[in-house]
Amino acid sequence: MSISSGVTESWITAFCSLMGHEYFAEVSEEFIEDDFNLTGLQSQVPKFKEALEMILDVEPEDDEDEDDDEYDEDEDAILGDDRDYIRSSERRHVRVASDLSAIETSAELLYGLIHQRYITSRQGIQQMLEKYERQDFGDLYTPPNSRFQTVDGAFFGTTFGCLFFMTFPELDVSGPADGPVTSLPAAGSGKTPQGAAGQPIQINGVMTDNLAPGLGQGKIYEPKIYGFKVSERAKSGPRMKWLRMKPEDIHELDESAIYHAARRDSGDADGDTEMGAVDPQQAAINRRKKAPIRKRRVGTSAAAGSMNKNGAGEAG
Repeated sequence: MSISSGVTESWITAFCSLMGHEYFAEVSEEFIEDDFNLTGLQSQVPKFKEALEMILDVEPEDDEDEDDDEYDEDEDAILGDDRDYIRSSERRHVRVASDLSAIETSAELLYGLIHQRYITSRQGIQQMLEKYERQDFGDLYTPPNSRFQTVDGAFFGTTFGCLFFMTFPELDVSGPADGPVTSLPAAGSGKTPQGAAGQPIQINGVMTDNLAPGLGQGKIYEPKIYGFKVSERAKSGPRMKWLRMKPEDIHELDESAIYHAARRDSGDADGDTEMGAVDPQQAAINRRKKAPIRKRRVGTSAAAGSMNKNGAGEAG
């Protein structure tokens, strides 16, 4: 917490305003004070209580300790208690001074883990949208400054990216087609050119323009690892080009619609389709359950028969 021009600045505001912390959103104190949002973090963050108090700008509970010491002083009325009280105060002062750096480190870790959960909430993702519209992030694969390289990706998580664009599908991230693409030979391609007519606007909550925007007719993605091309001997190498081709008809990517269309083409009625789909499935499960038992019984009976025959032969 810092003080400038007579205005007290909260720890959260001061943390997010530091150089290199422009990516962080300011988590509301109501979100932090909800114990449900802190589930499981106490075991991951050392000095959890002290770090939480620092984030929320809560003063340490020194007043209660002093009141207890004064109460003991009046009750005992022993001169030695004065010296003990002075020693305890000095020890507490030394402890706070030595642990301040560790508490600050724990507070930054705790805030980052809370931030990961906050940006997936309704209020937090709205703040990130405002930062996105202000272009605070830039190109995430190439941060605008090296100071952002120290930001831990765990403070944002793996869910936020997909959830963000599914929450705001109207965002256009296609941009210019400047990705690592190479032209495909036009000879032998009997496909018609791709057109915007008849194409869906969204597929599974994602804008069709945002699906592989750098690819399309005559272009194919060229995989690279740290700038080096993938070997042709790899299973997903240049020979398997169909894995990296963008279909001309975007409907081919709508697997849900294809699945339901295939079920409608089966010729069954809507009411009988579900029953017909459940019965064969349950029957197949039952067959799988009974198959090993039958095999064991057959094998056992066969073994018993062979033993009887062998025994009869030996006896004869």
